[in-house]
Amino acid sequence: MTARRHTYAVTVEWHGATTGYRDYSRDHVIQAADHVDIAGSSDPAFRGDPTRWNPEQLLLASVSACHKLWFLHLATEAGLVVTDYVDRAEGVMIEDPATGGGRFERVILRPEVRLRSGDASRIRAVHERAHELCFVANSLNFPVEIAV
Repeated sequence: MTARRHTYAVTVEWHGATTGYRDYSRDHVIQAADHVDIAGSSDPAFRGDPTRWNPEQLLLASVSACHKLWFLHLATEAGLVVTDYVDRAEGVMIEDPATGGGRFERVILRPEVRLRSGDASRIRAVHERAHELCFVANSLNFPVEIAV
C-alpha cells in the first residue's frame, strides 16, 4: 500500500515596523482558505498580547485535539458510546539561557471521558491506541503523556 501524502497551507500575516525589540507588535493573524482567522501573538512572557493565541498554546491544542479525534474514532469501533470528552492539557516549555531559544519538555493530556454505554474498562486501552496513531504526537521530539 502506498503512503498517502497530505499537504496543509496556512498564512501567517504581520504588519508593523521592527524599530526595536521592545517597540514592535507581536500580533499576527493566522489564516487558511475557508477558515475563521486566528488572532495570534507571542506568549506574554515574550511581550505578547495575553488575549491572543500564542504558538505554544496552538501546539498544545493540536496535540490534544489530534488525540481526541483518534480516541473518538477508536471508541466508536470498540463499541463505546462517548457523550463527553474534556481534556485539560498542559505543556512544559524550557527556555535555554545559553541560546535564548527553548523547547517543549513534555505535554500531559488529561482527558476525562463520559460514556453512555460500553465497557468503561476499555477506555485506557483506547487512549493508548489513540496515542500510538496520533499524527501530531508522532511528529514531536518530546514525550506526550496520557494521564487517565
